[in-house]
Amino acid sequence: MKNRSVVVLGAVMSATLVLAACETAYNPLEDYKQLNPATDMPVPTPVDNPNFTAEQVARGQYLVALLGCGSCHTNGALVGTPNMEQLLAGSDTGIAWSNPLVDRNPGIVYPANLTPDIETGMGSWSTPEIIAMIQTGVSKHSGQTLPVMPWPSYANIHAEDATAIAAYLKSLPPVRHQVPANVQRGQRSTAPFIHFGVYQSKE
Repeated sequence: MKNRSVVVLGAVMSATLVLAACETAYNPLEDYKQLNPATDMPVPTPVDNPNFTAEQVARGQYLVALLGCGSCHTNGALVGTPNMEQLLAGSDTGIAWSNPLVDRNPGIVYPANLTPDIETGMGSWSTPEIIAMIQTGVSKHSGQTLPVMPWPSYANIHAEDATAIAAYLKSLPPVRHQVPANVQRGQRSTAPFIHFGVYQSKE
């Protein structure tokens, strides 16, 4: 009976690194140390918002912490060095949604700034638009589903809870932080990204 081994790979990569991996037999991970994402992230304290009740905002804060939104949407968290001044303000490290070991230039999503900054965050988003993003994964700006957002898990969230999350996000202090633009499959990115993959040996 053949042994079939399974390898789980999570690595920080750049477009240059992926190019080297695709063009040679060299293992690009040999010269890199493993970085562990920060998985237990605090969430920022909201400010008073007359448009929502204190109970709504508190419920939203609890849910955002429970869902672990900060693990992706806090700068540096994906590579284990979270910036506590940029909690929920988006990530300069993206997440590849296609395989960079197969695609020379994978598709990449850069987790968005969730704070209500007008220029770089969600300050111009309405409550229904935030709820739609939570439940469908569709971005207001692109009109496309975000491939790495776990929206299928949130699709059946109660309307009251989705509204509470929106209330909390709209009650955060705005943080100005422009994340890199998302990259379509086949386009080259100059910003770093990670890829989580599960691989099984063929023999």
